[in-house]
Amino acid sequence: MNQYHIHVRGLVQGVGFRPCVYRLATGMGLHGYVDNSNDGVLVVLQATGAQKDRFVKALGEVAPEVASIERIDVERHRSAVVYDRFEIAPSRSDGDDVTRISPDIAICPDCLKDRHRQPHRIDYPFINCTHCGPRFTIIKELPYDRGVTTMSDFAMCDTCRHEYIDVNDRRFHAQPIACNRCGPVYTLRDRSGAEEHDYRRIVARLASVLSGGGVVALKSLGGYNLLCDADNEASVVRLRQLKGRYAKPLAVMYRDEATAADDLSLTDEEHRALTSWRRPIVVSRERAHHAPWLNDGYRSLGILLPYMAIHYDLFEMAPSLRRVVVTSGNPSGSPIVIADGEAHDLFDSQVELVISYNREIYNRVDDSVVCEYDGLCRPVRRARGYTPEPLHNLQPTEGILAVGAEQMSSFALGKRNDILLGQYIGELSHRGNLDFFEESVAHFTRLFRFTPRCVVCDLHPDYAATVWGEHYAAEHHVPLYRVQHHHAHAVAVMAEYDLEDDVLALCLDGTGYGDDCTIWGGELLRCSRTRYRRLSHQPYLPMPGGDAAAREPWRMAISLLYSLYGEAMPLPPDFVERIGSDRIKLVSRMIARRINTPLSSGAGRLFDAVASLLGVADFNRYQAEAPQKLEQLAEGAAAKVYPFDHDNPLDISWLVVALVNDLRNGVPRSEIASAFHATYAAMWCAEVARQAVRQKLSRVVLSGGVLQNRLLTDRLMSLLRQAGLQPYLPALVPCNDAGIAVGQMAVVAAWLAEGNMTTLK
Repeated sequence: MNQYHIHVRGLVQGVGFRPCVYRLATGMGLHGYVDNSNDGVLVVLQATGAQKDRFVKALGEVAPEVASIERIDVERHRSAVVYDRFEIAPSRSDGDDVTRISPDIAICPDCLKDRHRQPHRIDYPFINCTHCGPRFTIIKELPYDRGVTTMSDFAMCDTCRHEYIDVNDRRFHAQPIACNRCGPVYTLRDRSGAEEHDYRRIVARLASVLSGGGVVALKSLGGYNLLCDADNEASVVRLRQLKGRYAKPLAVMYRDEATAADDLSLTDEEHRALTSWRRPIVVSRERAHHAPWLNDGYRSLGILLPYMAIHYDLFEMAPSLRRVVVTSGNPSGSPIVIADGEAHDLFDSQVELVISYNREIYNRVDDSVVCEYDGLCRPVRRARGYTPEPLHNLQPTEGILAVGAEQMSSFALGKRNDILLGQYIGELSHRGNLDFFEESVAHFTRLFRFTPRCVVCDLHPDYAATVWGEHYAAEHHVPLYRVQHHHAHAVAVMAEYDLEDDVLALCLDGTGYGDDCTIWGGELLRCSRTRYRRLSHQPYLPMPGGDAAAREPWRMAISLLYSLYGEAMPLPPDFVERIGSDRIKLVSRMIARRINTPLSSGAGRLFDAVASLLGVADFNRYQAEAPQKLEQLAEGAAAKVYPFDHDNPLDISWLVVALVNDLRNGVPRSEIASAFHATYAAMWCAEVARQAVRQKLSRVVLSGGVLQNRLLTDRLMSLLRQAGLQPYLPALVPCNDAGIAVGQMAVVAAWLAEGNMTTLK
């Protein structure tokens, strides 16, 4: 009899993988044991070679839905001991190798049924099993055992203990296992300070308040949410005022799939994402625009389905509620609130009810957001349900800390060949978000037993992440590396798809610090993991007022036309009326005299300019409001392509002249917006195809925040394929700046692997 050590790596802890291995081995009559440890799951199996082969093949077939097997290594060993059965060994903790940690998982259908049939769990809201429930939000250390989670304060009752140790039970070693007798409980507090502890009465009050137009703060998996009736305009306006989010679209939770399908034209792919165990917010197109107070200026809406028991109970007790607003419980610009005391300080006097529970949230995490691009739902905000799933990298990443960029911030830690991307944090210029950043880095460092070997940051000297990285590197006496923003964007995509050698990289965003000290953002690069060369770029435009031009698109509208027409620029009459002649003259003088007008090749600034010229938005009240609304205006309109110079495709003068002529001739602005998108995509495709011939390359990676524009991205991907090129769009990592840390780490890992260390100490 041979003995085999079968090492399984991937997402195999906290998802019921070991019981599946046990049942497979015992069903085949094999002996040995399965062991949960930091670096994966180890199966010691005594079997013949043929039995071993059948066992390994069957592992992928019997694994739970949430499990993800990345690699199976098999070694043959001498048998020192003869086993007479197959067992599950206790978890152990040795070494610093770390396996994947499960993200939080939406409540499963079996647990929903158990709430109606198990006496000790009737209506219990924190029910869970090995297939669902909290994971990342409650874990402090590895290996994943109850004692190192925030469930450690809750001793199991005898019934739960019996289930926990029964290998044939669905809750075998389910670390958050609990019931009405021994688990966490909800507490409701109203404005008067009165409290309620009975769960059914809590849900009844919640349903009554929301149905009556009230606002509630509810503790969710990763932090507090603010809720109100999505179809009650006054309630939504009040919630917006409370949060300080006056214009940005709000996400909506529907009671069920059928109700959501009544309101939205869900594609098959959107439906798959909406109903998946990750339960992200899915951005989908509305059938009709009924509630402008939710998403004024948009034809799309971010929606999600219930993922906690209390969500299901709310809709059951409030039959008149079709959908509720669910947004993070925090003032705008601050991180989501997780501490009960802070929640009461913020919300007790502002909302009708604050509903908390007595289990600590250790790792705060927002809801994830996905949107369908090129036939696949891809993350725009990567958080609950995704974090902390790693990406594999070709070169070792051990000890690398990548601090990311300024907006849409996320960091990453390197372990072995893995890139562990942190959760979405937000803009680091806000002190609260910087505190969240520091907290999360500390938590990841402890959880994954990370020892820094070096730090990598953006080239931009004024980014808060750069300054933080400089201080961290100095404190830990490790080298600091700097990676150009768009090189990081490009290599993030290369890392996701395991691409080596040179590629073309089309990077379209608003801001990235360039080698020439200007602002880049409409770039075509030739790059590998270690180096890059700028092949071409969108023409530079002055940004009158610097950062003010990014907040006020009307400034870029003037810049665009002034750069082509000078003082005789043909501004639309309604634009002049909105902005005023005095401000137009002032900005024109700034451009002419080059006063506080840094140059930008940013694609985002061009979209800002066109949005303002078309009267879509003169001010960005939140990031990228004008470009997003320009896309919404263009959707569904007839798409023509303006003429452009195919020998010099990035000469935007042809595009601007055609756009201005259509404005003068009274062409519907939706058609102009559509033509702008179609022409801009065609211009870039022509440029990429031209450079592909010159560079003898066919692979094209695409990244940057402007590619969150679905209309533009779908057209670009189609045109590039028609040109015989092979485009790659990120599917696991956001294309916006939340993916920058992945690229930073992959670049430095490649530098270190080849000994090219451009160190700035």
